[in-house]
Amino acid sequence: MRVFVAGATGAIGRPLLPRLLTAGHEVTAMTRSAEKAQALRREGVDAVVGDAFDADGVRAAVIAARPEVVVNQLTDLPAAIDPRKYEQAMAGTNRLREEATPILARAAQAAGARRLVSQSVSFLLRPDGARVVDEDAPVWDPPPASAAGALRSTLALERTTLDADGLEGLVLRYGFFYGPGTTYAPDGHSSGEVARRRFPVVGKGTGLTSFVHVDDAADATVLALDRGRPGTILNVTDDLPVAAREWLPAMAAAMGAKPPRHVPLWLAKLVVGPMAVAMVHGPGQSNARARDQLGWAPAHPTYREGFPAVFGR
Repeated sequence: MRVFVAGATGAIGRPLLPRLLTAGHEVTAMTRSAEKAQALRREGVDAVVGDAFDADGVRAAVIAARPEVVVNQLTDLPAAIDPRKYEQAMAGTNRLREEATPILARAAQAAGARRLVSQSVSFLLRPDGARVVDEDAPVWDPPPASAAGALRSTLALERTTLDADGLEGLVLRYGFFYGPGTTYAPDGHSSGEVARRRFPVVGKGTGLTSFVHVDDAADATVLALDRGRPGTILNVTDDLPVAAREWLPAMAAAMGAKPPRHVPLWLAKLVVGPMAVAMVHGPGQSNARARDQLGWAPAHPTYREGFPAVFGR
């Protein structure tokens, strides 16, 4: 089928495009960079250079591509996110989610596309209650001030995707990416902080994290082109939400680094602010609905297999 991908050179766009081509799809990809567009064309992708906020340009590009499915992977994330300045770090992505998603949805409608698939996140959830939750769990409302923009824009993206008239809207709530091109990669910022022992276990380290290898996320996205019930939100995470007191030492060991330090919650609040609460009390997310509707299973089912594969030890 014909597929239009916006945000084609981000962390998930890079592994997604070759998978789409291998599956036999005709792919048009939009990127802001002429240089990146040339590289995509060499790989067999029909690349277009565009500004996601240029409504007329996006509309023209999507109509010209005549896609059956439009995939929204637009993000604008810095290489390093300081939790003390989370709102500033997320500003570009927040704007894309709120302003560019409607532009892309209208372009998809004008082009006669059948389906719109959008990238969301699984972890902006209330840090209390059940330990592992599904897609119906309550969001973190009200969130800390530093995460208010991220929550507002993420919910706006999801509503725009699911409510777009004439389109089968599907939202993929990805877990924390790890693997090539992500912050948890051999050259990634967050894993570098783990290696330098600057990413501590906070409090008892019981807060859960749901990871997903970026290649597994890309595989799920390919399946979402024609699977998944329209109007649905799906958690694309691995099989085992894991506590910080387990995954941080495991990542350090996979890198051959020293174990992480431990800091009390009160100190983390002073250094990081309210976002530290999520590190201690955050729930994990179940991937049962994505497994069922997409017929998907992660090739890296847990961090136990995934971390050694990524970090090479």
